[in-house]
Amino acid sequence: MSDIGKRIMGLDFGSKTVGVALSDLLKMTAQGKEIIRRERENHLRQTCARIEELIQENDVELIVLGYPKYLNGTEGERAEKTKEFKEMLERRTGLDVILWDERLTTVAADRYMDEAGIKGAKRKELVDEIAAVFILQGYLDSLN
Repeated sequence: MSDIGKRIMGLDFGSKTVGVALSDLLKMTAQGKEIIRRERENHLRQTCARIEELIQENDVELIVLGYPKYLNGTEGERAEKTKEFKEMLERRTGLDVILWDERLTTVAADRYMDEAGIKGAKRKELVDEIAAVFILQGYLDSLN
């Protein structure tokens, strides 16, 4: 197991946003942190810079990146872009990046928002951050 006092970061990588979640120091629970937005899909410099800032500010030791597969287990264009983003993050941060199957996390995030009564524009705004929480929580649960 990893060092106590360090956190794990969960990321939900989308075409124009990255949802960010962080573990608590005991690596038991995931909490939403923020959504990083960008104007164009391939403009990742500022996105990576913000992730690097969050890593420093929160003493992150590992990144868990949601890996989008189709329900039948096959991979598409989004999965390829996610692998490229993984390699970029590893180069820039020096941290290990684990790909975590994110199938059904958006479904789970939608269900959560239904139960919480979150509607309209607020819902669209939060979905990536909540999905990052579900990705990271899935990973944390697998550790225990």
